Amino acid sequence: MPRRPRLLVGLLAAAVIATAGCTLPVIAPDGSDSAAPGVTGSNAPAVPGTQPGWRPCPEVPRDLVGQGAATMTYECASVAVPRNWASPQGETYDVALIRIRSRTQQNRIGSLVLNPGGPGASGIDTAVYLSYGERLGGLPTAITNRFDIVGFDPRGVGRSAPVECIGDADHDRSFAFTPDPDTQAEFDELVTLNRKTADDCGRKYGDQLVNFSTEQAARDMDAIRAAVGDAKLTYLGYSYGTLLGATYAQLYPKNVRALVLDGAIDPRQDLIAGSEAQAKGFERAFTNFTNWCGRTPARCPIAPDARGAVTDALAKAEASPVRGSDGRSATAGWIFVAVVSSLYTETGWAALAKAVDNLQAGDPKGIFALADQYTDRTPNGTYSNLFDANLAVNCADAGTAPPLERIRQLQGEWRTKYPLFGAPLATGMISCSLWPGKRDPYPTGPATGAPPILVVGTTGDPATPYENTPALAGMLGTGRVLTWEGEGHTAYPSTPCIANAVNGYLIDLKLPQEGLRCPAR
Repeated sequence: MPRRPRLLVGLLAAAVIATAGCTLPVIAPDGSDSAAPGVTGSNAPAVPGTQPGWRPCPEVPRDLVGQGAATMTYECASVAVPRNWASPQGETYDVALIRIRSRTQQNRIGSLVLNPGGPGASGIDTAVYLSYGERLGGLPTAITNRFDIVGFDPRGVGRSAPVECIGDADHDRSFAFTPDPDTQAEFDELVTLNRKTADDCGRKYGDQLVNFSTEQAARDMDAIRAAVGDAKLTYLGYSYGTLLGATYAQLYPKNVRALVLDGAIDPRQDLIAGSEAQAKGFERAFTNFTNWCGRTPARCPIAPDARGAVTDALAKAEASPVRGSDGRSATAGWIFVAVVSSLYTETGWAALAKAVDNLQAGDPKGIFALADQYTDRTPNGTYSNLFDANLAVNCADAGTAPPLERIRQLQGEWRTKYPLFGAPLATGMISCSLWPGKRDPYPTGPATGAPPILVVGTTGDPATPYENTPALAGMLGTGRVLTWEGEGHTAYPSTPCIANAVNGYLIDLKLPQEGLRCPAR
């Protein structure tokens, strides 16, 4: 059975990566990046808009999930894009694409280009996961019968000139680190760890770091649009993909056919505001989890005081972490990452409760399973470049970052306001404060001249809080809000109400009624 993608958003518990409000949908891989077409950098001139050389690539879905969907065909290609769109005649990156087409497609409208977020998640992997049909959590047949599904790995991600500058051991140290380094010695140790990462990335990429910004990737999307032969872009962006889509709409408003932005980021939030918004969102989602435990104690073995059980587990791990069968110790950092991982979908709540309960009995296996799913850690201890790319993009995007003294101050303030998530989100800003690359902030204004854009929000979303949804729609000026009164991160196509509203917009350009709110079930 194909594995359904988990559209997650994120923060890195040990603060090696600043989220800046930029989200991280994590799609746990099988370590099969080699299945994709080769897409190394090139010195050839970029020719955006030329037809790419598509080739059959059934090995991609086969290596990801065992086999492709019987009703689909899979083709791969790449398109050359300038490393810096301000100097388009220079060196290029090759951006990897997959095109998935239903064998029963009729009355084709064009391509539906999608991005799962991150930054750092693979659009190629996600397109494959979404190709297996509604019954298995994929895209509705109504969509695949009318559109080619085009996934791409943005520059710096996966198969597209991947950024790789954080070693596996440094990833392990970062995730295992205490989520709230309250003593000055602990805080200084975290700064040292972040400084090593920044120095390693700076030495390897130097002046190229600025090229991994969101605006550069949004310009790549217009080359993809032209390369697949569409006069106007039809796009589905989740989480950070909403920022990518919003940036595209501001740069190329006349090239927009339809954009669905699900799990909105508010581009006008700076690093501090975005980080605090996520702290608030995760705290709210965790409270929803604890309330669920109270209502359904038969399904929650850490009821009736789930918050107390998690807090106690974190405190005990600080003093004496349980050792796992793979040699890792279930430190407070790993427990915190497991909590974060479980909050992206309501179905993760039971897994968290069971994992914490088992940890209390001396078995950390469930904690590590949740954490590894989030971090893209394989059983042999290796990582994808998900968090390397996340760091490079977020820090290139960040116009300014607070100094370490301000971060230390916010750590204390947010610990009081958001007891579980405030301090980690504050220290999550350290890495961009130390980042050696130049900055390339994305635009934050109206998409003047663009057609209506559908912005979808979930009231219980932990990582892109619902408040961002009307904010993004309002900033664009052409946004229409669609609300799902559910839990977890992102909405489409969770329920028939949401799916029908989005399908009608994508296919017929028919907006849902103003103020439509879809129930959780």
